[in-house]
Order: sequence, then C-alpha cells, then structure tokens
Amino acid sequence: MQKGLVSIITPVYNGARYIGQTIDSVINQTYPNWEMIIIDDGSCDNSAQIVSDYVNKDSRIQLISQANAGSAAARNNGIRKAMGQYISLLDADDTWDTVFLESQLNFMKEKDALLVYSSHRRIDENSNEILKAFLVPQKVTYKDMLKTSSISCLTGIYNIEKFGKVFLREELKSYRDDLVYWLDILKKVKTGYGNKAVIANYRVMSSSTTGKKKKLIIPHFMVFYKVEKLGLIKSIYYTVTWAVYGFFKYLK
Repeated sequence: MQKGLVSIITPVYNGARYIGQTIDSVINQTYPNWEMIIIDDGSCDNSAQIVSDYVNKDSRIQLISQANAGSAAARNNGIRKAMGQYISLLDADDTWDTVFLESQLNFMKEKDALLVYSSHRRIDENSNEILKAFLVPQKVTYKDMLKTSSISCLTGIYNIEKFGKVFLREELKSYRDDLVYWLDILKKVKTGYGNKAVIANYRVMSSSTTGKKKKLIIPHFMVFYKVEKLGLIKSIYYTVTWAVYGFFKYLK
C-alpha cells in the first residue's frame, strides 16, 4: 500500500463514447497522486484502443483486458492490482470536477473517516444536466443504506488502512454488486460521511440498469433476502422503502 495514493477502478464495456471524457476528468484533478486502473470487460468496440492511447501518454493509467464477466469481476480485477491507500470506483461514463479528489481527501481528514462520498449532478447521454443535483446526507450507516442508496459509486472513497481491501460479490454480476460493496464496507467502518459539495457528474443512461428501475426490483430484494439474509418481512420492507425513495430521487 502506498500512503496517499488513490487507486481509481474503472470497468469499461463498449464505452468508447464516454471513456475519454472520464479519463480526462481524472487527468485534470488538482490532486495528482493517483493511479487509474481501467479494466476492459471484453468490449466489442474500440474502448481498449482509446484507453491504450491514454496509457502511452500518462504512466498513472493502466489497462487490463479480460473476457466479459460483468462489472463486479472487472472491478475486483482492478482492486486486486490496486496499490493505493484509497479505493475509488469510477464508472466509464461518469466524470469528476477537477477538485473532486482534493475535496474528498480533505473532507475525509476533517471527519477522521474511512469512507466518504459526495453530492453530484445528474447528466444525460449528451452531458446536459437533468433533474436537480443529488445532495447527500451528512452521514450514512448500514441500516441507512438499506433504505436508500446514498453512496453513488462515482463519489465513494474508501481508506483501506484499517480493514484492508473489500471485494465485490461476483455472483451478482452487474446487478446490485455496488450496493452490496458499500454495505460490506459499512459493516466494517460503521459510518460513512457525506460531502455536501457537488463535485461529480453521474450519467443517467436510458438504456442502463439504473435507468430502468423496474428491472432492479427483484435483484434488489434478493440482496436483502439472499445476501444480507434479513428475512422475508424485512426484505420486503427495505425493498419498498428503496423504491419509494427512488421514485422521489428521480422525480425532479
């Protein structure tokens, strides 16, 4: 582990349209001590070539290629190779403001926290801002996270110093693997802290799993019932609560 180093884990699958924007937003960070590990998950487009061009220009960027296995396997591949004190998951179509890492690490120090996240904008396929910015709660616990997903992958940063690396559940493939990841971390650190600053851009894709909430209801329920083993009644309760919060989250 290298103190102060942020390991940014980015899986990409047919992400040629946006991956350059994502990488540029990392290169432009005011905090320079980072490594970006991009895992090409069997893309059929020219994602890997675009990333390779960046690798040749910046030694902090790495490319790993694998057969298509889903986002959880891709992220785990990157986490295994990560050398940093901090782990951050940034998807291939999201972007950070230039001050993102500096702001988050300062906030983490201020709160003496092992897990932080931040507010973010919502943008569409053409990078136009839609809805209102998502403003995060000041802190979140395991039980809070069961009710609503306050930690978005693009803003969460986890300090591995005390509890070590946490890996995603590959059996979940690309459904709710990120939710379980944050739940597993919160079981260890107990509390995550929310930076109110709006310093990232989350892309809401109409064709993505997050863009079609109905498809997520059963996988979401199964997280509570099969993975977290909360029992039938609690699993139904938390699924309904998540659905209600989600309705209002994307209402305006």
